[in-house]
Amino acid sequence: MSDILPKLKPLAMKERTSILFLERGRLDVLDGSFVLVDKNGVRTHIPIGSVACLMLEPGIRVSHAAVSLAARVGCLLVWVGEAGVRVYSSGQPGGARADRLLYQAALASDPQARLKVVREMYKLRFGQEPPIKRSVEQMRGIEGARVREMYKQLARKYRIEWHGRRYNPQNWERADIANKCLSAANACLYGITEAAVLAAGYSPAVGFIHSGRPLSFVYDMADLFKFQTVVPVAFRVAAKTGVLWEREVRLGCRDMFRQTKILKRIIPTIEKVLAAGGLKMPKAPKDSQGPVLPEEKSLGDAGHRS
Repeated sequence: MSDILPKLKPLAMKERTSILFLERGRLDVLDGSFVLVDKNGVRTHIPIGSVACLMLEPGIRVSHAAVSLAARVGCLLVWVGEAGVRVYSSGQPGGARADRLLYQAALASDPQARLKVVREMYKLRFGQEPPIKRSVEQMRGIEGARVREMYKQLARKYRIEWHGRRYNPQNWERADIANKCLSAANACLYGITEAAVLAAGYSPAVGFIHSGRPLSFVYDMADLFKFQTVVPVAFRVAAKTGVLWEREVRLGCRDMFRQTKILKRIIPTIEKVLAAGGLKMPKAPKDSQGPVLPEEKSLGDAGHRS
């Protein structure tokens, strides 16, 4: 059988569908296929190898075989709350490459290189050069003021009463509909951004603007695309009446990801942002021991496991 079936290899991020939400069922590998089995035993086949991220809502159980297959094909599993407004955990589909992790860490720990990376992020996010002679903390303050104004402008555009980005992770029900829509939309963006960061071989935790969180770098990179993609979707859905907002947010984000071709843009943007730091990718020490067996050529990105 091993001579007949080709070995599974990850697809590159740019070739994949962005996200799928799953709820109330059991994920398993049956008859060689990745399936969602509902309470009646009905199987829904999922093309796991061509999906960047699966968002698993309450009511999902996952078998060992399903997790193993998802890891082999490089699909990120993210456990989220109902309607996707909370993110609990994620399963890593690949891993940081040593050279890229050291490169990222060197940039983050060098004050001058870090400042250059942050300035490039600012430039990409707002479409203009950041003010000169400003520290990271000062640029963070300028960024925060601009973001708050952008929220206000969108609220006026869609005629939504807006009191700021306010939510309590311990009590989501008290948040207004606009903040709920934003949380759900952000979760979609964070999922595919984390998948891309891991596929590129970097660490989600080593951030430049954000720090101290497991997904600091994910938040850094997601912010570069947020107002181009998911934030307008969230406000547009929040302005509607009589709709299932969680479903509308998911569908809106999915369509926006397709329209903007975001999976083709995230990894090149990561490389561009880090290159602005001006440091070179480190080489392995001469006295280090390389892999015993050479790595096979993969269709996937640099950080995907072969």
